[in-house]
Amino acid sequence: MSGPSNLENYEETIKAKTTEEEKFYLASQSELIWRKFKKHKLARISLPLLIFLYLLAIFADFFVPYNPEARFPAYLSIPPTRIHFFSEDGGFYRPFVYDLKRELDPQTFQFTFTEDHSKSYPIRFLVRGEPYKFLGLFSTDIHFFGTEPEGPPIFLFGTDRLGRCLFSRTLYGARISLSIGLVGVFLSFVLGLILGGISGYFGGVVDEVIQRVIDFLISIPTIPLWMALSAAVPRDWSIMKTYFAITIILSLVGWCGLARVVRGKLLSLREEDFVMAAKLAGASELRIVTRHLLPSFASHLIVSITLSIPNMILGETALSFLGLGMRPPAISWGVLLQDAQEVIVVAQRPWQLIPAFFVIIAVLLFNFLGDGLRDAVDPYAR
Repeated sequence: MSGPSNLENYEETIKAKTTEEEKFYLASQSELIWRKFKKHKLARISLPLLIFLYLLAIFADFFVPYNPEARFPAYLSIPPTRIHFFSEDGGFYRPFVYDLKRELDPQTFQFTFTEDHSKSYPIRFLVRGEPYKFLGLFSTDIHFFGTEPEGPPIFLFGTDRLGRCLFSRTLYGARISLSIGLVGVFLSFVLGLILGGISGYFGGVVDEVIQRVIDFLISIPTIPLWMALSAAVPRDWSIMKTYFAITIILSLVGWCGLARVVRGKLLSLREEDFVMAAKLAGASELRIVTRHLLPSFASHLIVSITLSIPNMILGETALSFLGLGMRPPAISWGVLLQDAQEVIVVAQRPWQLIPAFFVIIAVLLFNFLGDGLRDAVDPYAR
């Protein structure tokens, strides 16, 4: 009985004597990347925030109080609803709102809204509202928050000139603006891997042709190219066709930089001993590239993807803002910003610029995450 007990004691002693430095050298590559990533505070904060942003977009039907196309004629172009926590007598109360009274200003001939303090309406969670299909699977009418049926509507971001809830439209717009970045980068990623891999591994005439095509595409100014191709998209196309057309347009140039990186990596790795060993073992060219060469710098590819997504989001926003990308009735952050093109709108209804802040936040979060991943996978970083 003493044998196993002595062995357990010996193992515990060995573990206790293992220093942090020894643990560092015994750690796997993924563990080392995670340790470095955790040291980057901005990246560590950006990751959960990005996940939260995508969850808001995916479950927008549940989180928004109203249908994005629902109109409220009595609440045209109103500022964000003020949420109160203290009653007029100074006592603390659950979150509530007041109804708004619309009055015409005789000097400016513009409608102004003032709060009616005669009655308060509490904000409730998991309330019943307009029916919708949750993730397109089943029908329900439960929304994350709202007011009582007899209470006034609540507009966290105000309304547009047609009386539509800007908060609901912003979350719905996140679906297109955020997803087009992922889909566009995926297409660029596939094209960059395939063409860059063929160019770097085989070389010769194929390499020359692919590199000259890349040189030609890079030499074309990106914004005019996007605008020209977007203008050629028929205006009578459905939202889905326009979505994929814009995605392909944004991906047209995005793959060139990745293809050159993949080509350079393969040129430096194709003469390594492990590639020769794979050839002698009878591995096919496709297997060597996909199972041996590409995984050897997969961490760099992940970083490239992360840093490319913000460019796609900005590209879609810019094209939609100019009226060349997604068009109404489609909802994206760029489409929402079309209403803020005029100076008078910015001066009188600045809350319609709120979608621009979501664009800025999403781009910053992706950049911070990409910086953290780049530092984590850098083999020369200390």
